[in-house]
Amino acid sequence: MSDRYAVGMKTRRAVLGDSHVDRAEAARTSLDDAFQSLITETAWGTVWASDAISLRERSMLTLALLAATGNFDEIPMHIRATARTGASEQDVIEAFQHVAIYAGVPKANHALKLAKETFAEMKEGS
Repeated sequence: MSDRYAVGMKTRRAVLGDSHVDRAEAARTSLDDAFQSLITETAWGTVWASDAISLRERSMLTLALLAATGNFDEIPMHIRATARTGASEQDVIEAFQHVAIYAGVPKANHALKLAKETFAEMKEGS
């Protein structure tokens, strides 16, 4: 295991939570092993581990980019991560308003729907 992988796993756990990462690791197979190592080292060990901006800001950027590019499947996971990144519901609304203006209202509308559902689930679970 590389140092970058170790940093990535620590960051991934800090942002997504141990239970999420444990489930993902338990589902890991030889088919996705290389991919999982790649994202752990690059996304989590490089981009998310950088201290150039805060986790809150990074969370908002990630949510906006996911919505703007139509990658909706990962939005609920990153909404749940806001509990650990410090991004508030208002921060998420602001990010999706930017998506509406710069990438399209339908994308922002769908992302906001997912956020509302996920925040409601989070409140029910607490």
